[in-house]
Amino acid sequence: MNRQNSHSCTCRRNGGPQPNGFTLMELLIVIAIILILMLMAIPTIGSLKKSANRTSAIQSIRAIQQAEMQYESTYPANGYTCTLAALGGDPSAGAASPTAAQILQGDLTSGFKSGYVFTINNCTKVTVNGTDRITGYTVTAVPQTVGKTGDSGYCSDQFGTIKYDPTGGTNCTQLVQ
Repeated sequence: MNRQNSHSCTCRRNGGPQPNGFTLMELLIVIAIILILMLMAIPTIGSLKKSANRTSAIQSIRAIQQAEMQYESTYPANGYTCTLAALGGDPSAGAASPTAAQILQGDLTSGFKSGYVFTINNCTKVTVNGTDRITGYTVTAVPQTVGKTGDSGYCSDQFGTIKYDPTGGTNCTQLVQ
């Protein structure tokens, strides 16, 4: 009489049971393949981050331009402002003023956002009745680390045209498409 065992197992050639699961060698091969795939993906992740920083820099320059236009219409005697801090300010600190207009969010008024450094400079002014009125400005965004956080620098002025410098500086000559 031949009895069948109720336990199912795969048997080796020599008749002994083969353990279920993976061997150490098989697991190491799978881990090696996963590591190779991850190493191939890392450069792609870096370029995606730079692309996101680029988009953020261009949108931030547009936000600064809009804030400058609003500042100029709110404080016509002052014209534009030459500092990011004047466009910001804490609403809980009281009413808006020419030194804290509360137009722009704090992350941008700090001058650092998404791997870029933002500044307002090259301000032109006229003096009317003893009061300086700023009539022009340039806003710039340059990468904190060229090649790592971004590749190009971006510039604009009171006229609203955004240009870029492919070397990451402020010599912006090419139009942003």
